[in-house]
Amino acid sequence: MKEHTQKKMKALIAVLILIMVGIVSLSGCTNQQKNVIKISGANALQPMMEVWAKEYQKLHPDIRIDVSGGGAGKGMTEALAGVVDIGMYSKDVSNNDITNGVFWVSVASDAVIATMNARNPVKDRILAQGVTKAQLKDIFVNVYENRAIKTWGELVGDPNASTQRIWVFTRQDACGAAEMWAKYLGKYLQDNITATADAAQIEDAGVRTAVQGNVNSIGYNNINTVYDMNTKLPYAGILPVPLDLNENGVLDANESFYGNSTEIVNAIRNHIYPWPPARNLHLVTKHNFTGATKDFVDWILTDGQQYVETSGYLKLPQETLELQIQYLNSGTRPEIQ
Repeated sequence: MKEHTQKKMKALIAVLILIMVGIVSLSGCTNQQKNVIKISGANALQPMMEVWAKEYQKLHPDIRIDVSGGGAGKGMTEALAGVVDIGMYSKDVSNNDITNGVFWVSVASDAVIATMNARNPVKDRILAQGVTKAQLKDIFVNVYENRAIKTWGELVGDPNASTQRIWVFTRQDACGAAEMWAKYLGKYLQDNITATADAAQIEDAGVRTAVQGNVNSIGYNNINTVYDMNTKLPYAGILPVPLDLNENGVLDANESFYGNSTEIVNAIRNHIYPWPPARNLHLVTKHNFTGATKDFVDWILTDGQQYVETSGYLKLPQETLELQIQYLNSGTRPEIQ
């Protein structure tokens, strides 16, 4: 009887040991998962996020940060679904997003700009005259047959300069660049410019590649897809289309700020370049940021801001940054008016 009892005790101890081992193993997995921060979303913010991730991981080698693009729509969807910890978002957060449980903080600013092929047949005229919002609206919002401006020569007021038709490229994926460009042109949505374009491309780099490959094309891109982050100059094969802001038919000195990314960032800061298509960039999540993710976002809003300007983006005003830190710490934001 005594021997039987001892066997039962040994069996019970063995079971308890297995349970404890299992708990420790699960705890290890959980801790490992907490040390991985997954991020996806807006192409506009991706280059900046990659810099932040690299610098933060130097300080915290136990943290792994996985960054991918896919567009603002993907970032919002995956953040709300819990697929990623952070969604990069380059649109205005809507009341519908808030109803779905989104929480966000703003972290930097940039802009969307019109782009053309560097070998455009009337490039010199465009760079001297600029292009008005009304002209861009006609090109991007109207289907080809209904456009008042169909050729590059017509755009610069000299039909004989070029009879080549203007090919319009846009984004296919749900994105902030398209929405902000549509808002700049008028009370339009991404669907309005998608429906009238000659071709739609995947992601910001897709539009750039399409414009680089077609001498008669026009598109729109986020600043850091137009300008190289290191050289501050436009990438080979693409040029920004300057805006004739006062519509006098001449690109005046105070409208000539496209030579490098530093110049256009200064124009955004001083509200010379219009808002939209300049905009704030956000990080979104479901309900609120927690744990290692919250620590990372807090670093972005504080020490991480030192990398914003050198990466070709615009820092938010200090009072705005301080508000974002308050929102982050409280986990709440005031309602959108």
